[in-house]
Amino acid sequence: MTYQFVALTAEQKSELAGIAQRIVAPGKGILAADESVGTMGKRLKNINVENTDENRRFFRQILFTTNGEVADCIGGIIFFHETLYQKTDDGTPFPELVKDKGIVVGVKVDKGVVPLAGTDGESVTQGLDGLAERCAQYKRDGAEFAKWRSVLRITEKAPSTLAIEENAWVLARYASICQQVGASLCCQPALNDHHVYLEGTLLKPNMVTAGHCSTKRYSPEEIGMATVTALRRTVPVAVPGICFLSGGQTEEEASVNLNAINLCPLPKPWKLTFSFGRALQASALMAWSGKDENAELAQEAYSKRAKINSLASKGEYSPSGDTSIAANYSLYTENYTY
Repeated sequence: MTYQFVALTAEQKSELAGIAQRIVAPGKGILAADESVGTMGKRLKNINVENTDENRRFFRQILFTTNGEVADCIGGIIFFHETLYQKTDDGTPFPELVKDKGIVVGVKVDKGVVPLAGTDGESVTQGLDGLAERCAQYKRDGAEFAKWRSVLRITEKAPSTLAIEENAWVLARYASICQQVGASLCCQPALNDHHVYLEGTLLKPNMVTAGHCSTKRYSPEEIGMATVTALRRTVPVAVPGICFLSGGQTEEEASVNLNAINLCPLPKPWKLTFSFGRALQASALMAWSGKDENAELAQEAYSKRAKINSLASKGEYSPSGDTSIAANYSLYTENYTY
């Protein structure tokens, strides 16, 4: 433990903690709409829609203009760089549109993963160069929090100590840089040495589920217990919220498991909620299918999943047995890259 230098003012800490608390207010979670151009192209290809600037913009406009109770379910939206500078049909900038709904604007700031030399196919995330300047610009352009993604490969021999330590260091350095310019974040590990203010962070991990190739299936209750147990052994109480990614689960699986996590009888000192991309958008994408006239249907599908996950974040979702193709469509991608 290094000497705790004063890295942030009281005003900065108050701002950071306030942003984090707004994002994970009761019943709220995050819409991860930060797919890169290439990743969004894969989503569009699945519904036979061309990967153009306009199609990407239009679909995100569908999500961001959804009215009704969605603002009671979504505390924050993570944008991709491109999305942060796009506008609605009537010329309203997306960040302004989202903020007017009381939703916090975030942005993905990493530059993707690259091979980590000296390991067996493991990786580390790049993007620290110029990060302070990018974060300052993003804040001026409407973003209030940032997201950074690190990946650990799990095999019989991985993750290696090198991969764990390198990714932990990069995450902590990213967190420190972001907080200096006033952006909250979705990250964690090895933060004390970098004097990161934990009350101004959010953790975005996987749920503890069986590997996709595992032949053994586990109940939502078992997943909930394993997930909460792992978090209780590793995550400081000072962290205000844990926002799970869906990790290739179907929409319904992700919601049911999130609900089980919140019903786990173990003490849970953090808000346990969602930061879903695929598991909030799959039904909406299918409903839209690239047709302007289907925009309202897509909004209805998105609104439905947002409400379900809002309930699940409070342990109040009673699974309806939804057997629709969209809600139960496998979102798993082998060797997924972001």
